[in-house]
Amino acid sequence: MQLDTQDSAGVRIVSVAADRIDAAAAIRFKDAMRAAIPSGPGRIVLDLGAVDFIDSSGLGAIVSVMQSLAPGQRLDLAAMRPNVDRVFRLTRMDTVFAIHPGVAEALRDHVG
Repeated sequence: MQLDTQDSAGVRIVSVAADRIDAAAAIRFKDAMRAAIPSGPGRIVLDLGAVDFIDSSGLGAIVSVMQSLAPGQRLDLAAMRPNVDRVFRLTRMDTVFAIHPGVAEALRDHVG
């Protein structure tokens, strides 16, 4: 799975360049995320703006990535489309992750 990364103001932004994170892509997503974040800063923002569909496998992959973070690292989510946002709210994962309307808001909300 294609992920694009950039560092900005002490935050690593990881953008998913796919429209689905489902059972067929979940393992590739997890592997790509783990490769993108180990040496990164303490805060990772996952830009989901291109993702229009996520299933339970995709949701599990994002949770697994969060659980594998190094101590002191945290994973925030940004730019979720309505279909993806609905999955996070229905499963109450919106109480686990900080969710921002967009990447710009996630960066603005960054406090050191």
